[in-house]
Amino acid sequence: MNRPSNQIDARLLASGRALFPTTGCAGLSLRALAEHAGVNVGMFHYHFKSKDNFLRALLQQMYEEMFASLQLDADHAGPALARLRAALITFARFARDNRHVLARIWMDVLAGESVALAFLRDNAPRHVGLLLGLVEQAHAEGALRELPPVQRLAFLLGSLALPMIFVAGLVDAGVAPAPIRGAFDAQVMSDAAIAQRVDLALAALRSEAPTPTKRRARTAEAR
Repeated sequence: MNRPSNQIDARLLASGRALFPTTGCAGLSLRALAEHAGVNVGMFHYHFKSKDNFLRALLQQMYEEMFASLQLDADHAGPALARLRAALITFARFARDNRHVLARIWMDVLAGESVALAFLRDNAPRHVGLLLGLVEQAHAEGALRELPPVQRLAFLLGSLALPMIFVAGLVDAGVAPAPIRGAFDAQVMSDAAIAQRVDLALAALRSEAPTPTKRRARTAEAR
């Protein structure tokens, strides 16, 4: 008969979220994890068998929460541009709220950690494909200008991810200039600032509505 979990697996995963940004894959100690969760190491092995299994479950749990929200945004009725805007805001908020985890995953990928590499390889195509599909739908509906599809997506994600990960890292480390540190949360990381940045990025990609002069010129050319 299986022993009841008493939510031990959930407690271990919650502790993993708290510790992972500091330790990464290689530095995560099972003993420290068990102590943080208030359980014994034997229960860790009972629930997860190995550290790699635990890390896979931890990273996948966080990702699935984000992807489920993205999928909801994509599946809503309405113009593709509005759905793209909602999905980008969701993605940016996730990047903000989990920036330390994402930075650590990237460091682990660069270090060649197999769990981090497999996680990125298996999941990056999912959200990139979803967002790229929305970008292409918005273009097909005439809302976005003519550009290579990947260029459009790279511009949008760069506008969002750079402040959330790289600049935020400088601020968190205390090496950004003081005026930036003082205003960063309100002017860059708040929900309002994220929505404003998404709107600015989308505005840069919007199709230019023809003015009366341009319409007359095109009519004349057609003749």
